Amino acid sequence: MNRPRRLIGVLGTHTEVGKTWVSSRLLAQARSGGLRVAARKPVQSYEEGSTATDAEQLAAATGEAIADICPARRCYPLALAPPMAADVLQRPRILLQELLDEIVWPAGCDLGLVESVGGPLSPIAHDGDSLDLVKRLQPDRVVLVADAGLGTLNAVRLSLAALAPLNAVVFLNRFDAEQELHSLNRRWLVEKYEAAVATNVEQLLAALQ
Repeated sequence: MNRPRRLIGVLGTHTEVGKTWVSSRLLAQARSGGLRVAARKPVQSYEEGSTATDAEQLAAATGEAIADICPARRCYPLALAPPMAADVLQRPRILLQELLDEIVWPAGCDLGLVESVGGPLSPIAHDGDSLDLVKRLQPDRVVLVADAGLGTLNAVRLSLAALAPLNAVVFLNRFDAEQELHSLNRRWLVEKYEAAVATNVEQLLAALQ
Protein backbone atom coordinates (compact mmCIF):
# COMPACT_ATOMS: atom_id res chain seq x y z
CA MET A 1 0.00 0.00 0.00
CA ASN A 2 1.00 3.68 -0.29
CA ARG A 3 2.04 4.22 3.30
CA PRO A 4 1.63 7.87 4.38
CA ARG A 5 4.79 9.83 5.05
CA ARG A 6 3.67 9.88 8.70
CA LEU A 7 1.32 7.19 10.00
CA ILE A 8 -0.53 7.77 13.27
CA GLY A 9 -2.57 5.27 15.27
CA VAL A 10 -5.23 6.58 17.66
CA LEU A 11 -6.35 4.69 20.75
CA GLY A 12 -8.35 5.71 23.78
CA THR A 13 -7.97 4.61 27.37
CA HIS A 14 -11.66 3.67 27.23
CA THR A 15 -14.85 4.14 25.24
CA GLU A 16 -16.32 7.64 24.74
CA VAL A 17 -13.10 9.38 25.74
CA GLY A 18 -13.13 11.57 22.62
CA LYS A 19 -10.94 9.76 20.06
CA THR A 20 -12.91 11.00 17.06
CA TRP A 21 -13.14 14.57 18.37
CA VAL A 22 -9.37 14.68 18.81
CA SER A 23 -8.66 12.90 15.51
CA SER A 24 -10.94 15.22 13.54
CA ARG A 25 -9.44 18.38 14.96
CA LEU A 26 -5.90 17.12 14.53
CA LEU A 27 -6.55 16.31 10.87
CA ALA A 28 -8.35 19.59 10.22
CA GLN A 29 -5.47 21.53 11.77
CA ALA A 30 -2.89 19.63 9.73
CA ARG A 31 -4.92 20.11 6.55
CA SER A 32 -5.29 23.84 7.14
CA GLY A 33 -1.50 23.97 7.48
CA GLY A 34 -1.07 22.56 3.99
CA LEU A 35 -0.55 18.87 4.73
CA ARG A 36 -2.29 16.21 2.67
CA VAL A 37 -4.22 14.16 5.19
CA ALA A 38 -6.31 10.99 5.22
CA ALA A 39 -8.16 9.03 7.89
CA ARG A 40 -9.18 5.41 8.17
CA LYS A 41 -11.69 3.87 10.56
CA PRO A 42 -11.39 0.16 9.69
CA VAL A 43 -14.71 -0.70 11.33
CA GLN A 44 -17.35 1.20 13.28
CA SER A 45 -20.47 0.48 15.28
CA TYR A 46 -22.98 3.05 16.44
CA GLU A 47 -26.51 3.67 17.61
CA GLU A 48 -28.89 3.37 14.67
CA GLY A 49 -30.03 6.83 13.63
CA SER A 50 -26.90 8.58 14.92
CA THR A 51 -26.61 12.06 13.43
CA ALA A 52 -22.88 11.74 12.71
CA THR A 53 -20.87 8.53 12.77
CA ASP A 54 -17.14 8.54 13.45
CA ALA A 55 -16.43 8.08 9.74
CA GLU A 56 -18.67 11.03 8.86
CA GLN A 57 -16.85 13.28 11.33
CA LEU A 58 -13.46 12.19 10.01
CA ALA A 59 -14.61 12.74 6.43
CA ALA A 60 -15.65 16.29 7.28
CA ALA A 61 -12.13 16.92 8.59
CA THR A 62 -10.21 15.37 5.69
CA GLY A 63 -12.48 16.08 2.73
CA GLU A 64 -12.56 12.40 1.80
CA ALA A 65 -15.54 10.25 0.90
CA ILE A 66 -17.06 8.51 3.92
CA ALA A 67 -16.75 5.12 2.21
CA ASP A 68 -13.00 5.67 1.79
CA ILE A 69 -12.68 6.09 5.54
CA CYS A 70 -14.90 3.17 6.54
CA PRO A 71 -16.39 0.83 3.92
CA ALA A 72 -20.16 0.46 4.12
CA ARG A 73 -19.86 -3.25 4.86
CA ARG A 74 -17.80 -2.41 7.95
CA CYS A 75 -20.48 -0.14 9.42
CA TYR A 76 -22.69 -1.74 12.09
CA PRO A 77 -25.76 0.20 13.29
CA LEU A 78 -25.72 -1.30 16.76
CA ALA A 79 -23.91 0.18 19.76
CA LEU A 80 -21.82 -2.88 20.64
CA ALA A 81 -18.21 -3.84 20.01
CA PRO A 82 -18.04 -4.46 16.24
CA PRO A 83 -17.67 -8.27 16.37
CA MET A 84 -20.55 -8.47 18.85
CA ALA A 85 -22.64 -6.22 16.60
CA ALA A 86 -21.80 -8.41 13.61
CA ASP A 87 -22.99 -11.50 15.47
CA VAL A 88 -26.26 -9.93 16.60
CA LEU A 89 -26.93 -8.55 13.11
CA GLN A 90 -26.07 -11.98 11.65
CA ARG A 91 -23.32 -10.60 9.46
CA PRO A 92 -20.01 -12.32 8.58
CA ARG A 93 -17.22 -12.64 11.14
CA ILE A 94 -14.74 -9.77 11.23
CA LEU A 95 -11.13 -10.88 10.81
CA LEU A 96 -8.24 -8.62 11.79
CA GLN A 97 -6.17 -9.37 8.69
CA GLU A 98 -9.12 -8.41 6.48
CA LEU A 99 -9.40 -5.05 8.22
CA LEU A 100 -5.69 -4.45 7.70
CA ASP A 101 -5.87 -5.47 4.03
CA GLU A 102 -8.73 -3.03 3.44
CA ILE A 103 -6.72 0.01 4.59
CA VAL A 104 -5.68 1.76 1.38
CA TRP A 105 -4.06 5.19 1.32
CA PRO A 106 -4.10 7.82 -1.42
CA ALA A 107 -0.79 8.60 -3.08
CA GLY A 108 1.17 11.51 -1.66
CA CYS A 109 -0.43 11.44 1.77
CA ASP A 110 1.58 13.44 4.34
CA LEU A 111 -0.35 12.41 7.43
CA GLY A 112 -2.45 9.26 7.68
CA LEU A 113 -4.47 8.46 10.79
CA VAL A 114 -6.08 5.17 11.77
CA GLU A 115 -8.65 5.36 14.56
CA SER A 116 -9.43 2.24 16.58
CA VAL A 117 -12.52 1.46 18.66
CA GLY A 118 -13.10 1.62 22.42
CA GLY A 119 -10.08 1.06 24.66
CA PRO A 120 -6.86 -0.84 23.89
CA LEU A 121 -8.34 -4.25 24.64
CA SER A 122 -11.77 -3.60 23.15
CA PRO A 123 -12.57 -6.21 20.47
CA ILE A 124 -12.28 -4.75 16.98
CA ALA A 125 -12.50 -8.14 15.23
CA HIS A 126 -13.41 -11.66 16.20
CA ASP A 127 -9.70 -12.49 16.41
CA GLY A 128 -8.19 -9.25 17.67
CA ASP A 129 -8.59 -6.03 19.64
CA SER A 130 -7.70 -2.40 19.03
CA LEU A 131 -4.22 -2.90 20.46
CA ASP A 132 -3.59 -5.77 18.04
CA LEU A 133 -4.65 -3.58 15.13
CA VAL A 134 -2.37 -0.70 16.06
CA LYS A 135 0.62 -2.93 16.74
CA ARG A 136 0.18 -4.65 13.38
CA LEU A 137 0.11 -1.25 11.66
CA GLN A 138 3.47 -0.28 13.17
CA PRO A 139 2.65 3.45 13.12
CA ASP A 140 5.29 6.15 13.46
CA ARG A 141 3.49 7.44 16.54
CA VAL A 142 0.47 6.53 18.63
CA VAL A 143 -1.93 9.05 20.15
CA LEU A 144 -3.48 7.82 23.39
CA VAL A 145 -6.57 9.88 24.20
CA ALA A 146 -7.42 10.06 27.90
CA ASP A 147 -9.63 12.01 30.25
CA ALA A 148 -7.89 14.65 32.34
CA GLY A 149 -9.71 13.95 35.63
CA LEU A 150 -10.09 11.17 38.16
CA GLY A 151 -8.67 7.81 37.15
CA THR A 152 -6.36 9.31 34.53
CA LEU A 153 -3.04 8.09 35.92
CA ASN A 154 -4.13 4.48 36.26
CA ALA A 155 -5.81 4.36 32.85
CA VAL A 156 -2.90 6.02 31.06
CA ARG A 157 -0.19 3.94 32.73
CA LEU A 158 -1.98 0.67 31.99
CA SER A 159 -2.52 1.69 28.37
CA LEU A 160 1.08 2.85 27.85
CA ALA A 161 2.37 -0.41 29.32
CA ALA A 162 0.22 -2.34 26.85
CA LEU A 163 1.43 -0.18 23.94
CA ALA A 164 5.13 -0.64 24.65
CA PRO A 165 7.42 -0.44 22.74
CA LEU A 166 5.37 1.78 20.40
CA ASN A 167 6.11 5.50 20.64
CA ALA A 168 3.05 7.15 22.20
CA VAL A 169 1.97 10.66 23.09
CA VAL A 170 -0.86 11.14 25.59
CA PHE A 171 -3.57 13.65 24.79
CA LEU A 172 -5.46 14.80 27.88
CA ASN A 173 -8.88 15.57 26.47
CA ARG A 174 -11.08 18.26 28.03
CA PHE A 175 -8.02 19.55 29.92
CA ASP A 176 -8.68 22.64 32.05
CA ALA A 177 -5.57 24.26 33.52
CA GLU A 178 -7.75 25.96 36.13
CA GLN A 179 -8.64 22.58 37.63
CA GLU A 180 -5.97 21.48 40.07
CA LEU A 181 -6.52 17.78 39.45
CA HIS A 182 -6.01 18.19 35.71
CA SER A 183 -2.76 20.06 36.22
CA LEU A 184 -1.53 17.56 38.80
CA ASN A 185 -2.31 14.64 36.50
CA ARG A 186 -0.36 16.28 33.70
CA ARG A 187 2.59 17.01 35.99
CA TRP A 188 2.72 13.46 37.36
CA LEU A 189 2.57 11.95 33.88
CA VAL A 190 5.40 14.16 32.63
CA GLU A 191 7.66 14.36 35.67
CA LYS A 192 7.11 11.07 37.47
CA TYR A 193 6.29 8.73 34.60
CA GLU A 194 8.19 10.54 31.81
CA ALA A 195 5.25 10.45 29.40
CA ALA A 196 4.91 12.75 26.40
CA VAL A 197 1.74 14.75 27.03
CA ALA A 198 -0.28 17.25 24.99
CA THR A 199 -3.29 19.19 26.21
CA ASN A 200 -4.33 20.98 23.01
CA VAL A 201 -4.34 20.16 19.32
CA GLU A 202 -1.50 22.53 18.46
CA GLN A 203 0.79 20.78 20.96
CA LEU A 204 -0.31 17.40 19.65
CA LEU A 205 0.40 18.25 16.01
CA ALA A 206 3.84 19.59 16.94
CA ALA A 207 4.63 16.42 18.89
CA LEU A 208 3.63 14.24 15.94
CA GLN A 209 5.74 16.15 13.44
